[in-house]
Amino acid sequence: MDKIELLRVEKYLRSLFRLDTIRIEARPTKKDSAEVMVGDEFIGVIFKDTEDGETTYHFEMAILDIDLPPVSAVTKS
Repeated sequence: MDKIELLRVEKYLRSLFRLDTIRIEARPTKKDSAEVMVGDEFIGVIFKDTEDGETTYHFEMAILDIDLPPVSAVTKS
């Protein structure tokens, strides 16, 4: 992904999530993907896929169970 693509995807994600601290950073050894950061925290990867003349970007984010709120915090009425 080139610098312009990174900036376009970053602008889109910032608008979509209403979060100005999202950053997209190139990966030094990979040209088809970039890292997604919120502040200094890595949150996922954007993959570029070009097929049949169309380009799509896939956002992959893993959520660790230990990062989730306890069940009691989400089941209160």
